[in-house]
Amino acid sequence: MRNNDQSSLNLPLAFPHHQLVDDLVKKENIPLEEAKYAEILLGRDTRPSGESLLAAVKKGISTIAGAVAVDMGVLTTPQLHWMVRARNKGMKATELDYFEQLSSSFRCLIDLIPQGSVVNKKNDKLIVDGANGVGSEKLEVLKKILSGLDVEIRNSGKEGVLNEGVGADYVQKEKVVPHGFGPADAGSRCASLDGDADRLVYFSVLSNSNNKIDLVDGDKILSLFALFIKEQLSILSKSEGDDEKQYYQATLGVVQTAYANGASTDYLKHSGLEVVFTKTGVKYLHEKAATYDIGIYFEANGHGTILFSESFLHWLDGRTEELALTSKGKEQQQAVLRLLAISNLINQAVGDALSGLLLVEAILQYMGWSIYRWNELYQDLPSRQLKVKVVDRTAIVTENAETVVVSPLGIQEAINAEAAKYPRGRCFVRPSGTEDVVRVYAEATTEEAADNLANSVARLVDRLLGFGNS
Repeated sequence: MRNNDQSSLNLPLAFPHHQLVDDLVKKENIPLEEAKYAEILLGRDTRPSGESLLAAVKKGISTIAGAVAVDMGVLTTPQLHWMVRARNKGMKATELDYFEQLSSSFRCLIDLIPQGSVVNKKNDKLIVDGANGVGSEKLEVLKKILSGLDVEIRNSGKEGVLNEGVGADYVQKEKVVPHGFGPADAGSRCASLDGDADRLVYFSVLSNSNNKIDLVDGDKILSLFALFIKEQLSILSKSEGDDEKQYYQATLGVVQTAYANGASTDYLKHSGLEVVFTKTGVKYLHEKAATYDIGIYFEANGHGTILFSESFLHWLDGRTEELALTSKGKEQQQAVLRLLAISNLINQAVGDALSGLLLVEAILQYMGWSIYRWNELYQDLPSRQLKVKVVDRTAIVTENAETVVVSPLGIQEAINAEAAKYPRGRCFVRPSGTEDVVRVYAEATTEEAADNLANSVARLVDRLLGFGNS
């Protein structure tokens, strides 16, 4: 929704909703000074229910004085978020503008691959599982616009059911091939979108393994992005003469939740990156990422994005002009242009599988990496997740991004004692936000150890807070 209603801010705050809108407008710096109406952007996906739902929403909006509904058509969820953000920034925000921004930014990154780089040409084709959703339809459009990207799209929705045996969520949780993939795809680089195209994971099919895969999840996508951006910032920091005075000390932060695999966190820290944790939930990740000049967040399920501060983007624009006037610093100029291209390619409003996929492909070409080389960055620790039914989930109180139980007393010490029994053992518990259960996450160096740790902590929680059924 794009709120252009200035009068609403001058009304007495009779309802808490007014305060929520006021807070949102201030937080997002939405300009309302000359606004005279509220413009609400609407989109729908390819499901049959879309048209009736759209009609119902339009009818509801028509009863609000000063509100105007704008039907943007069939869209992915991230496309609609992108359009709202663009409108609130006073930018063009049609679907054509979305495709143009993504495609031009991708081409820019490809054009900026240094001459003589070892570009990986083996297994050049990318095979994408479209989850039988709207994302496959939009990827077909991008495929026609872009050159330099060989894509085959399966599960496009012409046959099959949305997210049934397909899609990023299925692939990430089950760690098996989606429908339409099999042993014949061994050796190929594959990716999977989810139904509304806000999640992305990659995978490679294992040969002779009963449809098992090697998963490249959101943690590894985050790692790829972070390494590439860190490299560009390192190039920028190379100073010649007075250039040091002009260098912007950009802050780069990686934001994860406690569910991120410990191996990914260790890898990122050992790579010299700042890693911080937040409570579970995209709203917490996004908010924390926005405190950096470049903030990167991803969940293992493949949902995430990169945020750039306005001040850093302004500095990059100015630096581009300065470097263009001198024969020195060509490498730095290219680094600036790459960072600007990333800021335009990635959807800064929300996780977007289409923009994320294009950025992955551009970076892999730049690095000259296969999916196997990428997957070798680190080896995930085996993990196990369980949930325990409890009488009252609010009895569990956590802090430190949900990694430490502070109430009831004694539980955290018992969890620590159990985790200490296993090499690289880590375990935390947190209350569900929707049902009376406590969720248990455990990891260790072997599957057996991770299972044993999770089960022992689940029994502990059940004995203290549950029904004693474990």
